[in-house]
Amino acid sequence: VMQLGQYKRGRKIGEGGMGAVYEAKPLLLRRPTAIKLMHSATPEAMARFEAEVQAMSELTHPNTAVVFDYGHTDGVFYYAMEYLGDGINLSQLIGKHGPQPAGRVAHIMEQVCGALSEAHERNLIHRDIKPANIILCERGLVPDVAKVVDFGLVKDIAPEATGQSTQIILGTPHYLSPEQLLGRPITVAVDLYALGLVGYELLTGKRPFEGKTVMDYATKHITQT
Repeated sequence: VMQLGQYKRGRKIGEGGMGAVYEAKPLLLRRPTAIKLMHSATPEAMARFEAEVQAMSELTHPNTAVVFDYGHTDGVFYYAMEYLGDGINLSQLIGKHGPQPAGRVAHIMEQVCGALSEAHERNLIHRDIKPANIILCERGLVPDVAKVVDFGLVKDIAPEATGQSTQIILGTPHYLSPEQLLGRPITVAVDLYALGLVGYELLTGKRPFEGKTVMDYATKHITQT
């Protein structure tokens, strides 16, 4: 068992592009906690991971996953957040139960819009809204409470100094907007576009386009209605 600051690491519960998520036991408090550990120690990756934590720690909307703490231990960067292991992400929901009733979809979408609204007011773009990053849980005996997680690709809306030629496409291809796929400057609209795709998938049980390759998919996404 690895100890990270005030926390003891438990079993792995998930993994993403930026790092792995584990159950954690706080040494002092008894509240359920999850810990996310950094995958790579490159300066760029560390800067992005720290930006994720800073962004999430500033957000207080009830539909955004709460960040408790973060730090370094023996060269490992980590942050502690509320434990959502009792929930189900929307990708799992669609996979297990297929298309969802319109009323339930509207309820989920409204909550995510609230979380994104706060982030956008703070000039933060999530950039990776997708079913796997929206988790439904029960809070205070209330079901279907949506939590937006993984601001690992978040960035300030301030204009970029880099040119298009050096931009790296970040995010999950199926939920990227045409401007992201084309390497054009982005605004908060890319999050709403991605959420629209999530809503489509919740209602129909499938994505609007399918492709054998990322390029095939991207071409359809950019050129087809």
